[in-house]
Amino acid sequence: MEKFEKLHGIAAPMPLVNIDTDMIIPKVFLKTIKRSGLGVNLFDEMRYDRSGNEIEDFVLNKPQYRKAEILVAGDNFGCGSSREHAPWAIADFGIKCVISTSFADIFFNNCFKNGILPIVLPQEQVDLLMKDAEKGENARMTVDLEAQEITTSDGEVITFDVDAFKKHCLLNGLDDIGLTMEKANAIESFEAKMSQERPWV
Repeated sequence: MEKFEKLHGIAAPMPLVNIDTDMIIPKVFLKTIKRSGLGVNLFDEMRYDRSGNEIEDFVLNKPQYRKAEILVAGDNFGCGSSREHAPWAIADFGIKCVISTSFADIFFNNCFKNGILPIVLPQEQVDLLMKDAEKGENARMTVDLEAQEITTSDGEVITFDVDAFKKHCLLNGLDDIGLTMEKANAIESFEAKMSQERPWV
């Protein structure tokens, strides 16, 4: 998993509330077990019409937001079913940070496991960031995970909280497999010991 340290990028405003995982990635695209290739179908039913053409006024179809790496969203983002394909699609599109007043628990935890930083802030601060994001591609925000700070395009600094263990994992690019591999030597020693003590197992 790629490390998340400091991100300086375009923020896309998406003020809709209750964006569920089926809106993020519709169930028709859940057949794959690959983490790549889902970005093109992120928000599929909002991005494309029934003929597969882009809907021009959808935020991520606008030229200034096509390369957005930060999403400023409405309340209760990621609700609905617990599909891990939702953060896969977000990450594959190129979004590395989602900011909202609240997230569904399973989606929130899945973000960290897939290199995405979900940030919870009070409504007034989300509103401020939403307005900043509405300025377009020239209004770039900086998200500093180590310092736990967001800096707006105007230089205003907002601090945020993050669980210390989840922060450690993101800063070091550790998903569940990476965390396990950190213990590789201890695992090998345990297996060697068990092989000697219980050769019949």
